Amino acid sequence: MYPVLAILGPTASGKSSLALHLATQYGGEIVSCDSTAVYRGFDIGTDKVPPDEQQGIPHHLVDVADPSEEYSAARYARESAAVIRDI
Repeated sequence: MYPVLAILGPTASGKSSLALHLATQYGGEIVSCDSTAVYRGFDIGTDKVPPDEQQGIPHHLVDVADPSEEYSAARYARESAAVIRDI
């Protein structure tokens, strides 16, 4: 099993660009834990990395729910654990 690196910080602090740099450098993937990035169509104001800027790095748990769906912390815990196991 490979180590999991968590990048934490306030909004607009450069977390996404650091994550992209590290994922490129070490062959990693990105698992988002942004509570609004899970929703499709919520692109403005969520600071999601647009697909054309993802540099071929897989981004997980982005755009996985419709805005009308409830997306709970429990659901995130299940889905993120599965994604991390698969990586």
